[in-house]
Amino acid sequence: MLFEEMKRHLILSENLKRSQSRKKKKNSLDMYREESMEIRRIEEDVRTGEFINEEFTDYGEECGVDLNYEEFCFMAEDNGAIAGIITGRAYYNEVHIGDLIVGKAYRGTGVGSRLVAAVEDAYKGKGYEKIALTTFGFQAPDFYKKLGYELEFVREDENAKLSKYFFLKRIM
Repeated sequence: MLFEEMKRHLILSENLKRSQSRKKKKNSLDMYREESMEIRRIEEDVRTGEFINEEFTDYGEECGVDLNYEEFCFMAEDNGAIAGIITGRAYYNEVHIGDLIVGKAYRGTGVGSRLVAAVEDAYKGKGYEKIALTTFGFQAPDFYKKLGYELEFVREDENAKLSKYFFLKRIM
């Protein structure tokens, strides 16, 4: 019994030493970072893109999640003129619409609906469960409701035109 208590005490002592050692390393790294790290605004380039892709992918894999990442851009074109564009990215199990821009002359003609449908069709049945997007009050909340997107919540703003609407549609 005494031997078991001594053994347990020794294990606890070793664990405490390792924990303190990790904290010491972390603290010295934090001090190093604070003293020598420069933070500045930059333009993305190949080097930063590779860093983002590698770290984003590695972290997902460490957490047991498939990245399943791709960017998209669909364009509606009318006799050489751009009528509208929709962009975004798909990752994990979600598609995110970033921008939907329809030219002034084409608004209300169904171009926006067709662009959204193109995204839905492209990702339906490919392991993505939902499409998420945000829009402001002055933009298109009613448009997305009409297309079957469910309003998750609204982040209210003093100016109702700048209230942000969060939408989701299941596509499985």
